[in-house]
Amino acid sequence: MMKLSALPDVPRWAVIAAHAVPLATLPSGLWRVALAAGLPVAKDPFPGGWETVYVLGLSVVAECLALLTLGLVRGWGEVVPAWVPLLGGRRVPTMAAVVPASLGAAGLLGLVAWSFYAHMAGLGSGATDTPVQEVILVACYLPLLAWAPLLIAVTVAYYRRRKGHTGAAWTPAPLTARK
Repeated sequence: MMKLSALPDVPRWAVIAAHAVPLATLPSGLWRVALAAGLPVAKDPFPGGWETVYVLGLSVVAECLALLTLGLVRGWGEVVPAWVPLLGGRRVPTMAAVVPASLGAAGLLGLVAWSFYAHMAGLGSGATDTPVQEVILVACYLPLLAWAPLLIAVTVAYYRRRKGHTGAAWTPAPLTARK
């Protein structure tokens, strides 16, 4: 079994969810790279130029943002790494991670809602020519639907864990045996 690194007090499910986020964004990024490379994954040949830079940049930015989820289960999400100028070694305020992660998840949910609406309203551009291209496109973009829920779950786990260290912990009511 593969070992996923995280802080010792992070629930295993949160570690798995955090590591799943970059994997969920990877197929769409690879599809965009294939598009930029001129592979026949879409209807029209890719024009190149600034569009190529944009598409490749979007892939890099999305993957980097997805990788930030790992900070919610690793030490660099609690203490700024020593190599960071001026901030290295300082504790990361809980809300400095929770607020951007929550806003990111809300933005992702908004994008999903808009995409669904646009598809249902027929606002799509018809990016594919063949059924094979359509299957590849859907297979590459479908995992993105998991990004927001995974990010929300990991963010909640991070918040609960961090608040537990300051004495303001959320603790579930104890389970009692039912008779």
